[in-house]
Parts: sequence; C-alpha cells; structure tokens
Amino acid sequence: MILACCVVGAACGRIGFAERGGSGTGDGGDRDAMVGDGGAGDGPPAASCPGVAATCGPSGTSPCCGSPLVPGGTYYRSYDLGTDSAYPDMSSPATVGDFRLDTYEVSVGRFRQFVNAGMGTQQNPPSAGAGARTLNGLANQGGWAATWTASLATDTAALVAAVKCTQGQTWTDTPAANEGLPMNCITWYEAMAFCVWDGGFLPTEAEWNYAAAGGSEQRAFPWSVPASSLTVDCSHANGLIYTNYCANPLMGEANRVGSESPVGDGKWDHADLAGNVAEWTLDWYAASYPTPCDGCADLTAATSRAIRGGGFGNNELMIRGAFRASSPPATRSIVIGWRCARAP
Repeated sequence: MILACCVVGAACGRIGFAERGGSGTGDGGDRDAMVGDGGAGDGPPAASCPGVAATCGPSGTSPCCGSPLVPGGTYYRSYDLGTDSAYPDMSSPATVGDFRLDTYEVSVGRFRQFVNAGMGTQQNPPSAGAGARTLNGLANQGGWAATWTASLATDTAALVAAVKCTQGQTWTDTPAANEGLPMNCITWYEAMAFCVWDGGFLPTEAEWNYAAAGGSEQRAFPWSVPASSLTVDCSHANGLIYTNYCANPLMGEANRVGSESPVGDGKWDHADLAGNVAEWTLDWYAASYPTPCDGCADLTAATSRAIRGGGFGNNELMIRGAFRASSPPATRSIVIGWRCARAP
C-alpha cells in the first residue's frame, strides 16, 4: 500500500508505480566523512549541518550529515542478480562518474535549518541555474529553472503549513522527538531547492540506482551479499515485508533514518536505500531510460519525476534497487523524502 496526500495547489493521488527497472557490508564508504565539518575527505560544505544534533543512526546518537564517496563505474539500470529473476533486463547500461551521496535521507532536523534560514520559498528561491553540472555530455545542465519558483510556497509560513500535509507527517513546528526522522510531505521542487542550498544537488536516477546496486555488483537489495541474495526482514529495511509493516502494524510509518544500520546499509555505507521513505531523483520519468548513458539524466519535461527506493508502505519487491516509481513533482506524500548528492 502507498499513501499520498495533498495540500491546496498540489498534485493529488497515490504514487504512480511505473515499470520494474536494480547491497550491506559497508566495505567501501566512509560513514564518518562529514560534509561541512572541515574533516579530511569532506565533500562540499552542507549548510544544514552546523548545529544539528546527532539524532540519526540505530541508536539515535549518530551525526546526520555523512556523505560517502561513491566511485564511478558501469552497470545495468533496472537489473539485478536476484535469484527470483524479477529484474532480468540488461538492455540499459549506464556509466556514472565519482560522486558523493549522503548517508541518510534528509532529516527533519536538517530541514529545519533550511526553514529557519527562510529558504525554499518564492521570497527566497534558488538562483537560476543553481545546482547545474555536466550531464549528458554538456556543461551547466540540470540546474534550477526560474519557472520552478512559482511552484514553491509563497513564504515560510506557507511552507510550514504545507509540510503538515496529513496524519503521518514528520515535521513538528518546534524541535521534538522527530528530528531524526526523514522529512516527508515535500515536493520535488522543495527537495531540489534544499539540495542546492545545502551545497549539493539531487542525484540522477542513474546515480541513485548505481549506489543501491553496489555498482557493477548488481545487488538485489543494497545489503545483498552475495548480490543474488534475497534475504530481507525488518532488521534490513522499514517496509511492508511479507505482508507485515515493520513500523506501526496498522498502516506503517517512517522511522528514524539509519534505524536498520549497519545491517541494511549498502556497499558504500548508505542507509535506507530500501524502504523508510521513497526518494526523489533529478530525472523526469519516462518509460524508457535515456540511451546511451554516460553521466546521463532525463531532462526532457514530462508529467512526473522519477522516484527510487520505495517507502514504508511498499513490499519487498518494490524496495529493490531496480524498482522504479514516479509521481508529479508537486506531490506531497508521507512516503516520499529525498537525499542529496554532491561533487566528489
């Protein structure tokens, strides 16, 4: 089951699952490489991190701002080696360069920094082109478009009202027990604006899938070792696992980011690449992938943006790294969140 909710002016309905598309030992990442703390191996400064309490991870005491390096390579999109052969399509190879991907989904605490800074509104939007990089072989691609500003809330008060979209929202008006939960009820535009402000950008669909697949290992789940293993239970991911919700048995709910670490982590120590909340990516959604793909992204405007990873209401097949979903970019849902990528 997937739940979605709307506010006035937002797209309504449940997430539209599209087609089937494709880790955890923690063998390649640096969980302690923090963005913005000045330590060795840091990525770009993250505006959301200074002063944020360490409320993430399995015990709720881990810093929320790691961003491990993902070494680039070539793999097959929407394919995995699972023993059930559920995702057998090897027709969409892709190459990605090195990038950093945040360890955790964006938490309520980090998003609060964004709100307190007055960002993500029509009064204070990203500048045109912010977040652009080389994609599809061309420089300055995928950055903020000035036309998107009209899709942001008018001001901070309107943004705060909008993110309280329904029962199951994670936002609270004042800091409380939810600071380590993934922020939900966020549109694609707000996710994009946050990542740009935070010193990064939304990952492309190819980058996200690569991290979840363990690169060329083509893992069935982010933690699958061997790659063909279909072992999954609530110690790995927050989802609808074999007909049972892992959190809140009545309808499921988000839990603290990194709650299933390190058991459910991917090859490069990323948490929650399967379940908890599904994640916005940069790409517009199309039934077929852009091909050929060497640092590619689908930037051709369509009706929906690509979503990966599945959420707490999705079953074990839908939280596989190979699975694709989509939703209109103005959607607000308690099962959609995001994480940021960064330059290496």
